[in-house]
Amino acid sequence: MSLVFDHITLGQRVRFAAGHAADNLAAEVDRLGAERVMVIAAPGEAALAETVTADIDVTVHHDDVAPHVPLDKADKARTVATENGIDLLVSIGGGSTTGLAKAVAMTTGLPIVAVPTTYAGSEATNVWGLTESARKTTGVDDKVLPTTVIYDATLTLSLPVELSIASGLNGMAHCIDSMWAPRADPINRALAAEGIRALAAGLPAIKHDPQDLAGREQALYGAYLSAVAFASAGSGLHHKICHVLGGAYDMPHAETHATVLPYVLALNAAAAPEAASRIAAAFGSATAVEGLNALRATLDAPRALQDYGLAEENIPEAAEKILPVVPETNPRAVSRADLEELLRAAHAGSTR
Repeated sequence: MSLVFDHITLGQRVRFAAGHAADNLAAEVDRLGAERVMVIAAPGEAALAETVTADIDVTVHHDDVAPHVPLDKADKARTVATENGIDLLVSIGGGSTTGLAKAVAMTTGLPIVAVPTTYAGSEATNVWGLTESARKTTGVDDKVLPTTVIYDATLTLSLPVELSIASGLNGMAHCIDSMWAPRADPINRALAAEGIRALAAGLPAIKHDPQDLAGREQALYGAYLSAVAFASAGSGLHHKICHVLGGAYDMPHAETHATVLPYVLALNAAAAPEAASRIAAAFGSATAVEGLNALRATLDAPRALQDYGLAEENIPEAAEKILPVVPETNPRAVSRADLEELLRAAHAGSTR
């Protein structure tokens, strides 16, 4: 059988070096010729942002950041950028911070330099998300792809172990979904497999020793690969489920992804044997499901959606909201009953 695919590689500079975020950011500001910089960082990242921006002039600091990027907060940040004549956005933080910078870039066309402090991966994609009236809308626009990503593992050292694990498993979800998402191809499957391997090596090291820089570097590297694969492959079933849950029920992003992932993998694995075999090989396990579950056990990963705000009585409604957005390319057909069963198992944390 001949190999046929159509792949797009997104153009982006990556600067990866522990302990060098400040000088790498200064170099990028200089390279881009930026004179009026808007720094977006949540209040909890203020001290870190001050360190990272020590070598540049900042026109305005903006800290009104919230999960899932509510539209009113996006509009406020857009106004701040316009009124201050900003020519470069610098986001320092996790997925919510990067997402807000993307919302500004989407309407202004301003370039972004992203400095991630978690393993969310949003910094390496051209995907945006906005929430309005309990509904999360996502889309793709090359204007929101950060021009440069600056990775510095020392910036993740303050991320608590539990959040590191949830964030890293969010990256793992990007990898696994990329195996069968609508635009999956051999290149993004290869990137995803290496991402799985790196995350499966890095996350247990962080669990064992939260100050282990090598483990955090592996996790950052894996998170980047996962996001590049996801940007190419698109949103599969897992991401469609989690976007509905996050937008409709205000559930935490990383923990929701970490909890739902094993149930989607168990649902799809038998119908996608080649992808499942590749996932298993990346884990070094007999099967994909065994590999993921063994890692989750080692990490004491998030287990039940009931722990993160999903009420059992909302499950039928959630299944109804998810069903219309199930990708036609999913390896197996999915019914409303399938989705309810999956959500009930994930809600309770039942073993798959």
